[in-house]
Amino acid sequence: MVSDYFCPNTGGVESHIYHLAECLVQRGHQIVIVTHHYEGRRGIRYLSNGLKIYYLPFVILFNQCVIPSLLSTLPAARYILQHEKIEILHSHSSLSTLAQEFMFHANLIGVRTVFTDHSLFGFADMASVAGNKMLECSLVHCNRVICVSHTGAAIVFVFSKENLVLRSSFPSERVYVIPNALDTHHFTPDPSQRCPSKINIVIACRLTYRKGIDLLARVIPRICNEHADVDFIIAGDGPMRILLEEVRESGYLQERVKMVGNIPHNKIRQILVLGNIFLNTSLTEAFCMTILEAASCGLHVVATRVGGVPEVLPKDLITLADVSVDDIVLVLGKVINRCRAGLQLEPWKVHRRIVGMYSWTNVAKRTERVYMDAVQDERHSYANIFAKHLSKGFLFGILMCIFVFLDLLYLIFLRICDSTKNVLSARHKNIKSHEQNGERQWVFNNNNSTLRQS
Repeated sequence: MVSDYFCPNTGGVESHIYHLAECLVQRGHQIVIVTHHYEGRRGIRYLSNGLKIYYLPFVILFNQCVIPSLLSTLPAARYILQHEKIEILHSHSSLSTLAQEFMFHANLIGVRTVFTDHSLFGFADMASVAGNKMLECSLVHCNRVICVSHTGAAIVFVFSKENLVLRSSFPSERVYVIPNALDTHHFTPDPSQRCPSKINIVIACRLTYRKGIDLLARVIPRICNEHADVDFIIAGDGPMRILLEEVRESGYLQERVKMVGNIPHNKIRQILVLGNIFLNTSLTEAFCMTILEAASCGLHVVATRVGGVPEVLPKDLITLADVSVDDIVLVLGKVINRCRAGLQLEPWKVHRRIVGMYSWTNVAKRTERVYMDAVQDERHSYANIFAKHLSKGFLFGILMCIFVFLDLLYLIFLRICDSTKNVLSARHKNIKSHEQNGERQWVFNNNNSTLRQS
């Protein structure tokens, strides 16, 4: 499994990869995870559950993604795929540079590929157009694609599965929908941790524009002015943290808005159980893992009506708002009043309902079937790869064919270097073996008063 997003970073993609890999290991598969290095983590690490992780020393550009370079990742991709005897490369997140580049290399090396899309994107802005074109290139010879939800917004986005099909021109018959799940044994309620005189609203996400942090920065002051007994707890980090810090300082809300920073995923429950309400203000979301985790801890969820969010929970466990500051404040105010009146559902009843809805074991079984279908696909010839790229547009197709050609040349160069290294290594071993045999023969002959050495 390959992605820029993995532990110790926190988020839905990181959690998905970890739990899916853990369940697949329990089912007898050998799983290797590849990501870029994090502070204090570089090289190969082993986890107690049997996972092997490569933290590769690539330079990070923005938002925890490595610099797009293509050729520089080929030696690492080739070594890991061959050394670990990989049969399936499973890439995660269309935002991950490392995932897309490894998938590009794997196609040429002959390894079957599966891609899981965790996000929804539009088609109008330049960033989406460029990202969708690169995704289309990466998925040219991807064997299977997994989406985490069916539902999308009605105006800008279409269904998550159809969203990806439109964005990447990928055949819809090879796209599967497998929702996320969570570890309900870990995310359990603890009402004793709540403050009886306060209503805590918890936010846990990457502090980026896509997560609606600009909306959140305008919601917090209004809620604090209207409700004196409401505090905010914000877990997470990102480029827009400074905006929240400015709002907190300008409104003198340091005592009411707590910024706890990046929290390891195994400790996020300690933050969630402090809250009564969980708030999600995302602008796009295919399937929000943290919503599930918060509901499993007994919190009522307030979220924006985007992407796959409406299908995550039953209507009595989640309250949806439009993507506007006024509507979020209005909906959040109603939920606060219900919470103040004691009309919220009992946390343990909510938890038991979540237990019956989502299971990582079921997700692992369904993912296994996708892997089995991918393994049965025939490998594509290089001529077919070039033809596929040319079919994606004249100028862009030629450009991608140049990249494929350079990638193939580099791959041939690495193979020649390996064969030369093996020949030199074999000769070195033979010379060393002859020298050792000769030394042993000399000693033997010397003991027999013979001065002949063979």
